[in-house]
Amino acid sequence: MNTKHLPYVYLLLILQFLFIGYLWYRVTGTVPVGPALDSQAKIQEAKPGLSPRVRIFELPSSPEFAGEKVPMEDPEVYERYERELYVNSYWESNTVLMMKRAGKFFPFIEQTLDENGIPEDFKYVALIESGLMNVTSPAGAKGFWQFMRGTAGDFGLEVSRDVDERYHFEKATLAACKYLRDSYGKFGNWTSVAASYNMGIAGITRRKNQQLSPDYYDLYLNEETSRYLFRALALKEIFENPGKYGFELQQDDLYQLPPLREIEVTESISNLAEWAKEQKSTYKEVKTYNPWLINRQLNVRRGRTYVIKLPV
Repeated sequence: MNTKHLPYVYLLLILQFLFIGYLWYRVTGTVPVGPALDSQAKIQEAKPGLSPRVRIFELPSSPEFAGEKVPMEDPEVYERYERELYVNSYWESNTVLMMKRAGKFFPFIEQTLDENGIPEDFKYVALIESGLMNVTSPAGAKGFWQFMRGTAGDFGLEVSRDVDERYHFEKATLAACKYLRDSYGKFGNWTSVAASYNMGIAGITRRKNQQLSPDYYDLYLNEETSRYLFRALALKEIFENPGKYGFELQQDDLYQLPPLREIEVTESISNLAEWAKEQKSTYKEVKTYNPWLINRQLNVRRGRTYVIKLPV
């Protein structure tokens, strides 16, 4: 080695030593002395009184979905439930945003489910389907309740060039209630109804017949449907006991819909941006509060009426 480079080598070694010392001080709060920098140095013990970053939760002993007991005595069921509880508890950003969105949409969902004789726990089905957002699945299902195009038409939702009522929160919720009632008429229990919302009535019926078992918890299913109900159960537990899982939202933290006025439309609108301006509103507000309007215009057939909502 050229001796003229030695000062630079020594300087680099000194800087490395200082950097390691700085890191040690940030982690331990102490200044390293001699052997403390050795790789075998003792790690400082955790300070008493501090809560661990990741906690082991005590699972509820008798969880229920729509009043139907979950067989937690089955180790495989216990593990599936626990998996979803931890996944959703420690995916904090996603869960806290769902809690905030629930402030906008759960009141209507709860009221509509009640009016249609559907257990309130099915609001968590909407939650796991879409996170209460107008999303599109890889298979093409759309909206809060994730209707496929064909199924949407079967349950009274319009899907056309200008309108896609799968994105119409209120109408899609009513359509979901119709589906759930039909499914209950087939199965007679709400657990199977929830599973059928993921796999379809025919799909769950086929699995039950093939496997000679009427119970969802005893069926061998694909990964998605196997986890499906447990996702709803986990979110129900977290939403009903948020403090237990580290969520401390107040009522003021939840999102709220603004007061909205309703405008009946019986004639075609050639330009929604111009129409919005006439209503002393904006195109953005039209699209934000009426996501079912999927084009820049609205063609209205004779005898048809649409209701567009805008902020007061």
